[in-house]
Amino acid sequence: MTEHKIPLAGVIGHPIVHSRSPRLHRHWLQTYGLDGHYIPMDVAPENLEQVLRSLPKAGFVGVNITVPHKEAVMQIADQITDRATLIGAANTLIFLPDGKIHADNTDGYGFMENLRAGAPDWDPTSGPSVVLGAGGASRAVVSALCEVGVPEIILTNRTRLRADKLREDFGQRIRVVEWVQAGNVIEEAKLVVNTTSLGMMGQRELRVPLDGLQKDAVVTDLVYAPLKTNLLLEAEEAGCVTVDGLGMLLHQAVPGFERWFGERPAVDSATRAAALR
Repeated sequence: MTEHKIPLAGVIGHPIVHSRSPRLHRHWLQTYGLDGHYIPMDVAPENLEQVLRSLPKAGFVGVNITVPHKEAVMQIADQITDRATLIGAANTLIFLPDGKIHADNTDGYGFMENLRAGAPDWDPTSGPSVVLGAGGASRAVVSALCEVGVPEIILTNRTRLRADKLREDFGQRIRVVEWVQAGNVIEEAKLVVNTTSLGMMGQRELRVPLDGLQKDAVVTDLVYAPLKTNLLLEAEEAGCVTVDGLGMLLHQAVPGFERWFGERPAVDSATRAAALR
């Protein structure tokens, strides 16, 4: 009689207490009546490779990777998808039967699915997108926007160097402007995306003038604590469609869960409630 192994997965970060992923995956495991466990693991950078190599031996089928390890895992993985290579970071690892580590990045997918759900009328080809910030999350967003055919991405970051590097990697469709010009370029935008941590609980506010926002623009914030950032509140007052950042977290988790536990989970109001609990 073959022994039935219960699949294990989890999320690795440093620190990890703030992660909502365990609540989310446990909710799905319960909802679909699946055997499996998903646990948070606080792993210091110097132990990352050793831990990752030992997890498959302990019955793990994969893990999510969060701050500060998303770039570091790229040096450890044996196989890397094209989109993870382009973004330069991975957030989803699959442990293959032969012991190899397969790395993917589902952040761009999560961002796009959240946008489609929250702003179904947004047309990617209707005009420029303004992206605030040029960190890892920004790279995933820019990659996704290029993929769906946004004609121009206006990128601005507090330190220009990172924005220039991003343009170098993603090409002519990116136009870099100085951070102080952000308020001016917003007037052109059909989509505004905040990928910075500004506006998050415990962080400074995002101080970008929004008086030039077009009424038919869509505004989305990757920050989800608070759920309604000042950026979204101001955009709502201006008559814009707004999309909060929680959905991106929920949607980016779908491909990993499906791969590890064999069921494609739905992102619905119960899922949101579970993540916010």
